[in-house]
Amino acid sequence: MAEILKGKPVAAAMVARMRETADALRVNGVEPTICVIRVGARDDDLSYEKGVMKRSAEVGVTVRQVVLPEAVTQEQFEQAFEAVNCDPLVHGILLFRPLPKHLDAERIRMLFDPKKDVDGWTDGSLAGVYANAKTGFAPCTAQAVMELLHYYGIDPKGKRATVIGRSLVIGRPVAMLLMHENATVTVCHTRTQDVPAIAREADILVCAAGVMKSVTEAFTNPGQVVIDVGIHWDEAKGGLSGDVDFDRVSPVVSAITPVPGGVGGITTCVLLDHVLTAASQA
Repeated sequence: MAEILKGKPVAAAMVARMRETADALRVNGVEPTICVIRVGARDDDLSYEKGVMKRSAEVGVTVRQVVLPEAVTQEQFEQAFEAVNCDPLVHGILLFRPLPKHLDAERIRMLFDPKKDVDGWTDGSLAGVYANAKTGFAPCTAQAVMELLHYYGIDPKGKRATVIGRSLVIGRPVAMLLMHENATVTVCHTRTQDVPAIAREADILVCAAGVMKSVTEAFTNPGQVVIDVGIHWDEAKGGLSGDVDFDRVSPVVSAITPVPGGVGGITTCVLLDHVLTAASQA
């Protein structure tokens, strides 16, 4: 049976480290602050916002909230956003997306200061990921994958890594992060032929295709580390499942993340770690 790579101990270690950083910043007169900007009241946004506020209290990061009505105009939204974007006392901004369709998200993305883009959405942040530069921040879920590998002592150096999925949120950024740590990376997508055969060659398999239980034992090999980034509501199970069919894959591989309880629990910690880094650099 595979080793279960749980996210809870990773998050706990990060919280302890971040609390020390937050305390040190306050001693030096800096109050690390994140501003959460939300339009409307979608259930998934509210759930994540609640998680951010709970984790922020544990770490010692101050949270501001800007809540705008669903019918906010583009001009009103830009004014509210720019007030936060230009505020030197705010070190990071979490903007819930997608925005309502009548708002031009691209304009906001262009206005966004990469130094405050703690969720890794702007061109500046993505350029930093690709160039391995200190511009902006990596998308939180992609960075959470790396935090989990580091915690469990899984060194990508010299290993073959396959990423299933090529989104700008997870797939391509995590491929770059793995490459920066000297893995040899293959990215598979919807036009890739014979994905199972390619995946079977991997030492590290990151599954971010967005299709529930699409990765079976046919994608795996003994000794493989499987990182499942997917999260879906499984009607048959009456709970959450990932991109990986856990029951079929876990008997084959050497290590695997669960869903829930894996990468997802680390993501909020990465967000706040980015805020503390931004506060340190401000």
